[in-house]
Amino acid sequence: MASCNKSFSCDYMLLDPSDVGFFDLLHILFSSSLKRRRFVHSSMDTEDDLDSITHWFATTVLGLPRIQSHIQSRICSKDNSRLIQYKGCVLLHSYAKLLKIIGVMLLLHSCYGEDIVPKKDSRTFLSFIGNLDKRVELDKSIKHGDVRYNAALSMMASKISYENKFYIETTVQDHWKMEFIGSYDFRNDYQGKSTTQACILRDRNADHDIIVVAFRGTEPFDADAWCTDFDISWYQLEGVGKIHGGFMKALGLQRDVGWPEPENIKQVDAGPGGLAYYAIRDMLKKLLLENERAKFIVTGHSLGGALAILFPAVLTFHKGNDSKLLLERLEGVYTFGQPRVGDKVFGEYMEKKMIQHKINYFRFVYGNDLVPRLPYDDKALMFKHFGNCIYSNREYELQVLPEEPNKNYFSPEKVIPMVANVFGELKRSFTIPYMKGPDYKEGRFLKMEQRPLSPRLCKRHQIGILRCVLTAQAFHVKLTKSHI
Repeated sequence: MASCNKSFSCDYMLLDPSDVGFFDLLHILFSSSLKRRRFVHSSMDTEDDLDSITHWFATTVLGLPRIQSHIQSRICSKDNSRLIQYKGCVLLHSYAKLLKIIGVMLLLHSCYGEDIVPKKDSRTFLSFIGNLDKRVELDKSIKHGDVRYNAALSMMASKISYENKFYIETTVQDHWKMEFIGSYDFRNDYQGKSTTQACILRDRNADHDIIVVAFRGTEPFDADAWCTDFDISWYQLEGVGKIHGGFMKALGLQRDVGWPEPENIKQVDAGPGGLAYYAIRDMLKKLLLENERAKFIVTGHSLGGALAILFPAVLTFHKGNDSKLLLERLEGVYTFGQPRVGDKVFGEYMEKKMIQHKINYFRFVYGNDLVPRLPYDDKALMFKHFGNCIYSNREYELQVLPEEPNKNYFSPEKVIPMVANVFGELKRSFTIPYMKGPDYKEGRFLKMEQRPLSPRLCKRHQIGILRCVLTAQAFHVKLTKSHI
């Protein structure tokens, strides 16, 4: 990393876990200085800010990616690497079989038996996250023109983006009756492999033509995605602000050159399997030129939400008719459980650009979800959200707020309310189907994830956001440009 040309940025601070050893972790945990360490690369202007980074946080950021990569490489070298390859789905299948028949031998068989666990590229295979909520149908009561339509479609597209190509194709074509454009793996130039995923679909009929780009978020057993999340490096771009380095790399930031103009990109990087930003903008241009009324929306959950909001940001960096066309046709960005992606200056830059190009931006947050509260909004990391937060409590009641409550999550005075909230969620999971109808029924795996002993690990935001979007009244939350 240190050998890369960083002249495309005017300032930078880079943390490189690959250069971290055991004694380095001990040093940053107990030392009073992070300066001039081999895993820290920064401009001279940034060095004085390094010591303000909380040492336990820096240890976590640098240590976890190393631990995860080590564990994954060790497990994947064994014959039973299927547990990693299936990304946790096997565990859920195993548990379901155990509940039905109860037997240790059957549990082992369901983990390793070909006849019980579907193949990863099967049209019926579900990821770990997909098993938490198996619904695939759109709410047929929400039609195009309804203020909730794009939000509901975005949520479901974000949900299925975690699945394999064949499952997505079946869902989009057979259940949603829409066009499946494709599901793609894009290359991360810094990781040297394809670790960014997105799918594209099209909802087209006589009165509308909407293209949906959905970026996949972080999968629980994907070490590469977690390394992207924990890479809190940042680059400062002139007139734009500081932007999260890991997210930019996942979207298509190039070594040495940053974000070159699209016409300077090699064809291999602008096509499927290339760099996400350049490949997707090329596909969108071709699709939009087919119909002058066609528009598109960008969405994503968790890491996918960060990539979704960065996509229009990078569009504004580039000149030319193609960028102008894409910005004119971008109808909205819908993110769910999105982490912070830049500093205050970047937020102000984006707010101006979104208004200038009349792009709607809706950032949904559910309850005590941890992800939207990271990276920290403090003097050390300086990451901040921009735009309003559409916040849902555990009863799926929506509020439009300037910032989600308890913005940095780890607050001592919030521990008791958070534990109480988890008990409330658990109670709600049993009572809500009787209060609001069978569509709100929660499966056993969702209820397991609400266990009171792990309130900080509760990641039910995706399902909660889905339901609050589907049930929000138009007069309660008007999805308009005023939310930008």
